[in-house]
Amino acid sequence: MAKAIMIQGTMSNVGKSIIAAGLCRIFQQDGYKVAPFKSQNMALNSYITKENLEMGRAQVVQAEACKIEPSVYMNPILLKPVTDMGSQVIVMGEVVGNMKAMDYFKRKKEYIPIIKKAYDTLSQEYDIIVIEGAGSPAEINLKQDDIVNMGMAKLADAPVLLVGDIDRGGVFAQLIGTVDLLETEEQNRIKGLLINKFRGDKSILAPGLDMIYERCKKEVLGVVPYINLDIDEEDSLAETLHQKKANALLDIAVIRLPKISNFTDFRALEMESIVSIRYVEKTSELGQPDMVILPGTKNTIKDMKWLRESGMEAAILKLKNTTIFGICGGYQILGEEIVDACGAEDYGKIRGMGLLPMVTMFESEKTRTRVEGNVTELEGEFQSLSGTKVSGYEIHMGKSKINRNKKKEESDLQEGDFLCIDGNLEGYKKGNVMGSYLHGIFDEEEFRRRLLEILCKKKGITFEIEEEMSYQEYKESQYDKLADVLRENIDMKRIYEIMLENGEV
Repeated sequence: MAKAIMIQGTMSNVGKSIIAAGLCRIFQQDGYKVAPFKSQNMALNSYITKENLEMGRAQVVQAEACKIEPSVYMNPILLKPVTDMGSQVIVMGEVVGNMKAMDYFKRKKEYIPIIKKAYDTLSQEYDIIVIEGAGSPAEINLKQDDIVNMGMAKLADAPVLLVGDIDRGGVFAQLIGTVDLLETEEQNRIKGLLINKFRGDKSILAPGLDMIYERCKKEVLGVVPYINLDIDEEDSLAETLHQKKANALLDIAVIRLPKISNFTDFRALEMESIVSIRYVEKTSELGQPDMVILPGTKNTIKDMKWLRESGMEAAILKLKNTTIFGICGGYQILGEEIVDACGAEDYGKIRGMGLLPMVTMFESEKTRTRVEGNVTELEGEFQSLSGTKVSGYEIHMGKSKINRNKKKEESDLQEGDFLCIDGNLEGYKKGNVMGSYLHGIFDEEEFRRRLLEILCKKKGITFEIEEEMSYQEYKESQYDKLADVLRENIDMKRIYEIMLENGEV
């Protein structure tokens, strides 16, 4: 069975996922077979595995850091919030239904055998498992029947490293208070503390580190500096979502829908030095971007209502000569009507933005599939995209049908299928508007850069490629950078000793 190390945090967004990813890369570099694990993840950013099963993006990132294929065994339970009170519950990659929070808490015990089986399966195949917790282990209202923090640590008999975020302030209270609120058995599982996102001279922390040890008898094993990294984030608090200013030649505005999902779709675009990605949630922030992207959403109807009520829909429709691109739920929003008769997300129907001649009907069965193909022959401004390779994955509850019975007017001559793979419509375009169900569509280098060339041509500027590094190579460099920083600032010798206390790795 594998050795385990568990990363828990004093609160959400302290950097658990990134620290876990960095340890994954270090262990991989040191020659171990390593895998990530998170028993229960709550996120709107998800991924489809090669088996067409759904899991959280954080464990996909960590699997990449391990240089292994992502698997639902790494994230057996995924909760995708649909409303403020409930979530879609996904177990071992399959949807089991929508549940209110209280209903899910009542059923959590049922999932313990599934979690254990998933963990044991990984444990038999790998040398080391890096386990990530969720939120804080000291949430009193959530401790009963816990399956993701100390409950998981006990299930896996895993030593724990507790992470606090000094950048948000109060890190000493975070760490000491969290340890103090735990039961003695839980306190004993914590083998070390990590302070994350530090800026400045570490020597000024020395008195505080001594006080932490005096108060809770836990040693600080590392002070990790604030790192400028370009690694996928999945949390709704991600700093990426707060980018508001354009500072490059091409200005791309992503509409920050209230239920935005899979915003990691735009990481490859952000890598391009010619591009600024900014997230817009007020009409006053929209301006005159070169491209507007309507991203995925976990509640298409409610987010369409928000677009209309906030005035964002009207502001987008007023834009002149701006390319508009929709992905998944954003693609559905570009159509004429969205109908949810089965309550997949939100019973009812709503008029869409009317930019594509399309009607979307929601169904109770979710589409989950990986897709690879080529763009069809296009006319008009997107013509140079014809034939380019695209790949990605689909995660959606609705199916869209193009209304081909309308009489074509002269202004509609450039409309047509954008992607049609194995007889299934994956996307459509009309004039300067394009949409697709494919998450990750911008990851393909030729498609991404031809699209940027189109935007540059419209703007009257030259598109020049400054970086020859591929997107995959770029991601690898970021994982290596993270590992280097952690090695320099964490006592890895002590972490190995902690894992070795119960035997050899």
